[in-house]
Amino acid sequence: MGSSLADQVTARLDRARALAADAGVDALVVTPGPDLQYLAGVVKHSHERLSALVLPTRDEAAFVVPRLERPGLDGSGVDRAGIRVIDWVDGEDPHGLVAACLDGAKRVAVASDMPALHVLGLRDALPLATQELATGVLRELRMRKDTAEVDHLRRAGAAIDEVHEQVPGLLRAGRTEAEVGADITAAIVAAGHAEAAFVIVGSGPNGASPHHEVSERTIEDGDVVVVDIGGPLPEGYNSDCTRTYVVGGATDEVVEVYAVLQRAQAAAVAAARPGVTAESVDEAARAIIRDAGYGEYFVHRTGHGIGLEVHEEPYIVAGNTLTLEPGMAFSVEPGIYFPGRWGARIEDIVVVTEDGCEAVNTRPHELLSC
Repeated sequence: MGSSLADQVTARLDRARALAADAGVDALVVTPGPDLQYLAGVVKHSHERLSALVLPTRDEAAFVVPRLERPGLDGSGVDRAGIRVIDWVDGEDPHGLVAACLDGAKRVAVASDMPALHVLGLRDALPLATQELATGVLRELRMRKDTAEVDHLRRAGAAIDEVHEQVPGLLRAGRTEAEVGADITAAIVAAGHAEAAFVIVGSGPNGASPHHEVSERTIEDGDVVVVDIGGPLPEGYNSDCTRTYVVGGATDEVVEVYAVLQRAQAAAVAAARPGVTAESVDEAARAIIRDAGYGEYFVHRTGHGIGLEVHEEPYIVAGNTLTLEPGMAFSVEPGIYFPGRWGARIEDIVVVTEDGCEAVNTRPHELLSC
């Protein structure tokens, strides 16, 4: 396992260097977050003490870390790949240590989630260098999943499907959204996730708010309920899946609108394949909803990339002319929302393959009665 992690880190750092050089960037500086986890297999949190991977395009990588946190690198990608570690103690200048690794650098790209405290500290330590975001370089790496990453996403999809299988037994009139949400949270962890990153139980009018979470509203007979749930596996890769349920029988209106939504979601999945643009997948879903007369009630993009973050590149949205390639993974989740009344959404995670796409979620898409 150690050698495979070392090989993975070395390969990713080499690729990052090459992409940075192609972009005319002299170095990347990456603080704790998903980018650091991807590049070096280090899971940490940013705080006032600087930890950073320093990756010059023409020199060896280094990892600047507080001495009190150095033991936490044992067994990590930094340790396995033999990256030079530079530790420091309180009272020393860690931004100056980074600068010392970047002598002569003119363009330095920093992680998008680097705290402003460290962005400004590096600016002072590197007065002759311009700073820019490393997003343009790192997204080229992260949005194309390798075989191991796709396997993580498959396992995450199967785990969240297991939870959705339990939802009909949890939803019933008389329970609150919060009560159902607590049961779902426990089920997400029991299914193998490290935690529940989000739990949306939107019943009745709350289902018309796409990012509603849970409330003390009591679920009633006839409610349409949107359940959008997910979280990371211990390895860090996320699940995200939405199904829509109805408590008791559905009205004719609900049946009619949901049928449109189901066709739209299926059309977008069918449209996802190598060589097409991200925006064309969005339009495949949007056109069906618009032609049925519900276009104004579809108020968000069709999808977002997923991996070490729940939301990352590529985004499936109008205006994104990115050409899809094998290994790109994203949600397909059109929705229709009637403010103050009810809403519905269907979401699967798909991975682009050589000739189409693979959905990692396999639960039925029909409106499920509870």
